[in-house]
Amino acid sequence: MTNQDQPAGRRPSKLAAALQNAVTRVHSVIYRSSNGVIGGRIANSPVLLLTTTGRRSGKQRTVPLLYLMDGRNVVLVASNGGAVTHPTWWLNLQTTSEAWIQIKGIRRRVKAEQASAAEKQRLWPRLTAMYAGYKRYQEITDRDIPVVILRSIEEDKSRSND
Repeated sequence: MTNQDQPAGRRPSKLAAALQNAVTRVHSVIYRSSNGVIGGRIANSPVLLLTTTGRRSGKQRTVPLLYLMDGRNVVLVASNGGAVTHPTWWLNLQTTSEAWIQIKGIRRRVKAEQASAAEKQRLWPRLTAMYAGYKRYQEITDRDIPVVILRSIEEDKSRSND
């Protein structure tokens, strides 16, 4: 396979991936212990902690991510920095859609779903206004970067009783 046959996108080295994992672990510990006072914003955007269930290991995996509020829903971008592959957290959510988020000191259970094309079209300008890097990430990868909507499970339950 030639380079022209390979999909476009960032390809982090093993060292870069290991460093990113270490930074993620430290960020998560500091965020959790300070209830988001430290680590609650990056690039002037709000940060939450997302805890998913590993699709292979079954272990709980936590990552800090930028997020956007859309009414009561929380919106994430599975950009992986414009990498060729989806981020692990999104692959985990595709296997087990229920997860936990922590925003500052508040934890809640959520269910994830990929935004429809119409939802993505509506949300993308707000997401790129919040963090311009998303636009660049989409430009450097062949992957259609998923927009992920997290809905509170409690709200889902109350809606089903109406």
